[in-house]
Amino acid sequence: MTGLASTYSQLYFFVVVVAVVRDSTSAVFPTRHVHQTHSTHMGSSVRCIAKWKKRHFQPPKTLLVLFLTFSFICTWLVVTDKQQQQPLNGSNASLPNNITILFWHWPYGTRYSLAGDVCLRDYGISGCVLVDNRTLYESANLVVFHHFELILHKHQLPLHLHRPAKQRWVWLSLEAPENMGDLSQYNNLFNLTMSYHPYADITVPYGKLLQRRNQGLDIVTPKNKSYKACWVVSNYQKWQKRSAVYQELKNHLNVQLFGISANKPLPKEALLPTISRCYFYLAFENTQSPHYITEKLWRNAFQAGTVPVVLGPPRKDYEAVAPANSFIHVDDFKSVKALAEYLEDLIKDTVRYNAYFSWRQDYTVKLYTDWRERLCNICPIYRQLPSQKVYEDLREWKKMVTTGS
Repeated sequence: MTGLASTYSQLYFFVVVVAVVRDSTSAVFPTRHVHQTHSTHMGSSVRCIAKWKKRHFQPPKTLLVLFLTFSFICTWLVVTDKQQQQPLNGSNASLPNNITILFWHWPYGTRYSLAGDVCLRDYGISGCVLVDNRTLYESANLVVFHHFELILHKHQLPLHLHRPAKQRWVWLSLEAPENMGDLSQYNNLFNLTMSYHPYADITVPYGKLLQRRNQGLDIVTPKNKSYKACWVVSNYQKWQKRSAVYQELKNHLNVQLFGISANKPLPKEALLPTISRCYFYLAFENTQSPHYITEKLWRNAFQAGTVPVVLGPPRKDYEAVAPANSFIHVDDFKSVKALAEYLEDLIKDTVRYNAYFSWRQDYTVKLYTDWRERLCNICPIYRQLPSQKVYEDLREWKKMVTTGS
């Protein structure tokens, strides 16, 4: 039953009750035809009741009391009904001071629950409402579109809908620009970009290091190392640079290969325990693009407790987000063979090897995997975002983040 129907039902019930009470009053407190055959005591009681009725049920006063009572209850029912009506998705999207973010479609088909005040409850961010119900399109401050589904035509942009003047569209992608395809079809449509790249209007990294509250703590260096190097790969392509490096590296260093491509898939719960047994982890990105640093560094290496050997953007991009002595960069060596020799020497030198974990005294790893958290983090910077910006050609943005110019 809808809120309005419920209210009318309650009002009807009240009117019926009032009518019944009035009829019952007339029946219980008759003013005429009092039988004289009752006893004197009963006659006195009836006369007292009749006097009470006459005093308290005079028509003008009674009608006034009923009218005021009826008006009060009507008002109460309407207010109660409005309070009980919950906005779609259990959010507070209708409140004027909130920032409403509509996620037009979920990335890769996996939907997350938006019940309750997600941003406040889970991330301590108030006044931020996430919705995925498209009927709330008109009231959304931001509408976020994930690029992967658009480029594959799994979802379409709502170009047929009226676009509120103050509403802004956000283009979202966490992939390297080289893997985005043709962006010309999105010219003059988007107001904001959302990406791992620092040049994006809204930057959402795969992970980061957070300062420990109590710095300088003694750290426990990961033990129980069984493998010299490990690599978990699900998308092995021979033409990729990382594949070429691996093929040469394995000729000089024992590398354990895991993942779908190696016919050794690791369940989620076994990923980090397996990698933790390796001295080094090959955090090789599938594309070498500026600032493109994924969970391969943050989760697979740092959280697992191993030393990452990285292949991706230049060293300066890694040093912008992690201490210089927390990783080993492939580009630092004149050859893959020289890299292998360096890794072999570190395995034999415990002091030098353990130095790569010194960052743990001051930092802890923060991993971003939940799309809701990424969206909630927009709200604290919402007022700082450009209000009149339009990307006339997203290809220009792609060129800028790829070449830096």
